Amino acid sequence: MPIAGLSSAQKREIWKHWEIGESLCEIGRLLDIGSSSVWNIVKKNGGIVPRERKRAAGALSLLDREEISRGIAGGLSFRKIASGLNRPPSTIGREVTRNGGRERYRATEAERRAWDQALRPKQCRLRQNKRLREIVAEKLSGNWSPEQISGWLKKEFPADKTMQLSHETIYRSLFIQARGVLKKELTLHLRSKRQIRRSKSAPSKRAVRGQIIDAVSISERPAEAEDRAVPGHWEGDLISGSKNTHIATLVERSSRFVMLVKVAGKDTESVVLALTKQVRKLPTELRRSLTWDRGGEMASHKKFTVATNVNVYFCDPSSPWQRGSNENTNGLLRQYFPKGTDLSIHSQAHLNKVAKELNQRPRKTLAFYCPAEKLNEVLH
Repeated sequence: MPIAGLSSAQKREIWKHWEIGESLCEIGRLLDIGSSSVWNIVKKNGGIVPRERKRAAGALSLLDREEISRGIAGGLSFRKIASGLNRPPSTIGREVTRNGGRERYRATEAERRAWDQALRPKQCRLRQNKRLREIVAEKLSGNWSPEQISGWLKKEFPADKTMQLSHETIYRSLFIQARGVLKKELTLHLRSKRQIRRSKSAPSKRAVRGQIIDAVSISERPAEAEDRAVPGHWEGDLISGSKNTHIATLVERSSRFVMLVKVAGKDTESVVLALTKQVRKLPTELRRSLTWDRGGEMASHKKFTVATNVNVYFCDPSSPWQRGSNENTNGLLRQYFPKGTDLSIHSQAHLNKVAKELNQRPRKTLAFYCPAEKLNEVLH
């Protein structure tokens, strides 16, 4: 989808997910748009979440302007209109004058013009102060961090506020090139070498995905799980929909039996709580192990194991084939839960109905037995 085709609501969704540390691919998948479109939005503002536009407390609203327009049409004086709006007459006079006078005043046009004027960016201190700008550029070239520069300026010019600025202002001037203050090449002197600002949530999120505390590798999973001879070994994952909604999927390795679990969110507390509740309904002989990818939603795997007595094993990074049965099932589930749809609308009862339908469909890999039949066979 081209960037021009993105609505304001989609752009707000992009920034919301970017702010909590989602990757470009994850955001694109959640919103059902190309990751390149996400990148174009994020890059334009240097990865820095734009401030939400807000009307000043004392500013005229569209409703106010419509009252002004009706008052003019009714032949009322500015003083009379102002009295009805509890405003000074001078405010009404200036509003009408700068929008063409009584004959040409239109509420919607005046409102649009007010918002357009509000878009004019205020000049930052670096643009206003050439000496300060040169010092900051010199220090950046010397591989100083923005925080070091900010702290040094406060120490060097303690009584001169015009020679002080926050490290955030320096980052914004580097990453938002539309400001035209600091050259983009100076970002190469940052320790991270990044061209855009990453969310503060992103590093911790990546750390969780890459290195879950006390994660047990799939290489240590029992051999009985590998050859699918014994039931009770499961593979799990999340499928994602729009508006940051998810469904947990569990597939039993020996029978390909499917369970679907409604989750309140992708955070580890929500996912582990929902999985625990569902898995504890299983008979003991079907609670042996669970294999998951490196997603942070299973960071609390120890709590899950304590509550269910099911050991959790983690796939190697970027190795979805190690959960092949689950990956294949997730593909089948897209028939019921298309990409880009809101998954929160489905109740647990509906998920159970979908799972039952899948479990009663013959599978080629089971010699055209149904997963429900196969599970019953291995249990007895």
